[in-house]
Amino acid sequence: MESSGELVALPVLVESNYRACTIPYRFPSDNPKKPTPTELSWINLFAKSIPSFRKRAEADDTVPDAPARAEKFAQRYAEILDDLKKDPESHGGPPDCILLCQLREQILRELGFKDIFKKVKEEENAKAISLFEGVVHHNDAIQDEAARIENLIRGIFAGNIFDLGSAELAELFAKDGMSFQASCQNLLPRPWVIDDLDKFISKWSRRSWRKVIIFVDNSGADVILGILPFARELLRLGAQVVLAANDLPSINDVTYVELIEIIAKLKDENGKLMGVDASNLLITNSGNDLPVIDLSRISQELAYLASDADLVVMEGMVNACEPVVAYCLKERNAFSNFPFDALLQGRGIETNLYAQFKCDSLNVAMVKHPEVAQFLGGRLYDCVIKYNKFSK
Repeated sequence: MESSGELVALPVLVESNYRACTIPYRFPSDNPKKPTPTELSWINLFAKSIPSFRKRAEADDTVPDAPARAEKFAQRYAEILDDLKKDPESHGGPPDCILLCQLREQILRELGFKDIFKKVKEEENAKAISLFEGVVHHNDAIQDEAARIENLIRGIFAGNIFDLGSAELAELFAKDGMSFQASCQNLLPRPWVIDDLDKFISKWSRRSWRKVIIFVDNSGADVILGILPFARELLRLGAQVVLAANDLPSINDVTYVELIEIIAKLKDENGKLMGVDASNLLITNSGNDLPVIDLSRISQELAYLASDADLVVMEGMVNACEPVVAYCLKERNAFSNFPFDALLQGRGIETNLYAQFKCDSLNVAMVKHPEVAQFLGGRLYDCVIKYNKFSK
């Protein structure tokens, strides 16, 4: 389904007190003309990413004079970040994660760069598609349902390991030719740092979800080998599954157009997904064009489809940058009501950590930063599955 019209709130989102960016970058008492330490940390973090984005842009052969335009991007974005350091209210500020992403994407698009990760996404998608059949056969061969569901959840973690944005994890788990299935089994042993898997499996066995909304994240193994086998199993239960993907390209996130093409390649001539009827599998445009998402601004099509959802799934890595974690730890006493376990919820630390829903929700993430592991008393590369059962 294509997106059109103005953006609206996700109907099953509890909107009261909702804020997409959960970490407060500033307080009312802060000088509006002076950046806070947290704002400076985030600005510096985005500044450090400029060389890698410039390199990707330089290699974009769909853009004339790509190297020169890539240099313009680097200069413009660096200038804007410097402006925000001098005056946080410039360029639509004060800055937060969403604004910093928006400014970066806006400059790239103005210079003609529509999708600087396109080539590598295509390569990773092709690799993952070639592995899809084997991953599904392995899952289907597990007769015990609880064990099969656990393996599917492990597949979501393994998909994140092979994510383009997680090269260190990919190297750690995939060295010496380690397979995707081996990566599933070589995750840290349970119990994980937050482990609601048994509770989730128990609810799964009741067959109570009629419609599931899954916010997909990255291209390649993440969506193809992690999310799609999980979605296929939900289809086998008789649930309708809605995959919500980005409207426009952003970093290596999969777009809804790309996802339509991927699933078309995976379906057989009868429209089945490895023997499972896929007529209840819908792909929709989330209305989003960033690697983070504001659930109060989604497409009308997704809002329509999500109005009667029983379960919302958000997956992602807990890729907490050091400044934010340090800030949270430092200000722990000032935030007596801050849900620090929310540092673990889906699509990373930056957005939707406070999000509450009027239905069940599942957050799947992996701890990949030492400070987060230390704070939680867990382990680096620990896994998180957080299941919230909705109670009226």
